[in-house]
Amino acid sequence: MLGEYRISGRRASEIAASVEGGVAAGDLTPGHVLPPMRELATHLGVNPNTVAAAYRTLRERGVIETAGRRGSRVRSRPASTARGSLRVEAPPGVRDLGAGNPDPTLLPGLGEALAAAGADYDGGPCLYGDAAVVPRLAELARAGLDADGVPAGPVAVASGSLDAIERVLAAHLKPGDAVAVEDPGWGALLDLVPALGMHVVPMALDEDGPLPGEVERALRAGARALVVTGRAQNPTGATVGSRRAQELRSVLAEHPGVLLIEDDHGHAIVDLPLHPLAGATERWVFVRSASKAYGPDLRLAVLTGDALTVDRVTGRQQLGPGWVSGLLQRTVAHLWASGAVDVPAVARSYGERRDALVRALESRGIVAYGRTGMNVWVPVGDETGAVARLLQAGWAVAPGARFRIASPQAVRLTVSALSAADIEPLADAVAAAVPPARPVSYG
Repeated sequence: MLGEYRISGRRASEIAASVEGGVAAGDLTPGHVLPPMRELATHLGVNPNTVAAAYRTLRERGVIETAGRRGSRVRSRPASTARGSLRVEAPPGVRDLGAGNPDPTLLPGLGEALAAAGADYDGGPCLYGDAAVVPRLAELARAGLDADGVPAGPVAVASGSLDAIERVLAAHLKPGDAVAVEDPGWGALLDLVPALGMHVVPMALDEDGPLPGEVERALRAGARALVVTGRAQNPTGATVGSRRAQELRSVLAEHPGVLLIEDDHGHAIVDLPLHPLAGATERWVFVRSASKAYGPDLRLAVLTGDALTVDRVTGRQQLGPGWVSGLLQRTVAHLWASGAVDVPAVARSYGERRDALVRALESRGIVAYGRTGMNVWVPVGDETGAVARLLQAGWAVAPGARFRIASPQAVRLTVSALSAADIEPLADAVAAAVPPARPVSYG
């Protein structure tokens, strides 16, 4: 069973690293069966619990999978493969509610902003050695953050939220460190953490965001970083309210050394107030992206945080891309300054469709969640079956596996493509495909 590749190590981290090394070198190929825990423990002269901890780490990093009595084996799908690959392609005639895109009719036109950015650029193009952040964008970003109660701090710019979060994690953490994340949560983030060699610690949530007890448990378990979505959490729509924010800040006050990352996923598509946690720990970053309200192709996010963290992020950035395009920064600045997005109208448009779908499902005995944003999360007993039946009925939805770690099975429906006339037929299709499910603890 041990085969030619000899797994080594005395500690769980060393054993996990040995297996990962074998996978990386091609000595442990996809489908390769790993030795039973007790057999490997005897071979290495360690406690079986040590091997169990190593295997658990490898599973959470996506390196191996366990199939009951058939044992653990190297995953056939590489750990770097995105959860987005689990999406269901919508064939002709099928409505796509799984891609998670915003409603194109709610996105602002870019012609005026691009023209203004071009004219501004002609008056003074960005050159090597110039400031990495366009002053007008920094000014507008800081004003917006101030208005939302985000503590003072330097402003930096990254190529979207995920780029910002990756840079922040890399600024303070190392492979093997633990990161607490929402479960269910943003699939790209659930991929990113193990891709960085870090360990995911899932936290359950309700409609007000992460449960304080879950955050406390994760931090006591050794999580060195915590990622929280303030509004329109993907996929559940949860939004951190004032009371929950106070509770979470109290928990964080007992763990001042934890790196706090806040993702303002609902910026400019939600009209509920923001209740930031920023400043509750010594090291913190608040990230605000332009993608959902202004268009996914605007690959730009602003971030602020404590001076040391932002300095590390920008210092490392200078050794790579250097800066985010000044033309792009000027374009976003013009969009912000001109009020190109009518936030109350956008929030109302998504809210009317989302709330109507939740009500229609509930009237059919189907539990559904979607407090804010553009998604509705529906717990199911058989995720694969529900997705297949809905596809046959003409609706492509996102399987919950894209967003889950330990939380129950579900499907995600994005309301962006729905009209008022779609709500009842869709609710009928969901009711036919999904037996009534027991309520669970997420928003």
